[in-house]
Amino acid sequence: MMQIRKDVPANPLIAPLLAAHVADQRDNTPPGFSFALDTAGLSTPDVTFWTAWDGDTPIGMGALRELDAHSGEVKSMRAADAWRGRGVGHAMLEAIVATAHGRGYRRLYLETGTTAAYAPALALYRRAGFVPCDAFADYAPSPHNQFLTLIL
Repeated sequence: MMQIRKDVPANPLIAPLLAAHVADQRDNTPPGFSFALDTAGLSTPDVTFWTAWDGDTPIGMGALRELDAHSGEVKSMRAADAWRGRGVGHAMLEAIVATAHGRGYRRLYLETGTTAAYAPALALYRRAGFVPCDAFADYAPSPHNQFLTLIL
């Protein structure tokens, strides 16, 4: 049975999943256009980090970065390869959206890539109600990035 729990990015059991996430993001996006956060980036006070578990096995992760008092950004969504297509991303996104609601956010944002590698994530976000938007925060528009938002 899958369990989502608040965690710390420095948890050594998460290291392989986080490393795979950062490597995939960098492999699927040209240099300078990948904004995947590493352990240090996910450990800042404005980021809340969760992991998904099957017993003692980490099977996914996700994070919520506070942009301001009214909005946040979905970061570092990843399901372990063996768990893709089994609801991990959906459960993680539900936890992030519920937290955003609980904080009184009015809007969630996210940035993702444009290659075929991002199609499953994009489908998940669209099913959850995210729609295209302009670049936000410190991001700049490019052919390698797309931006989505969810009005809460």
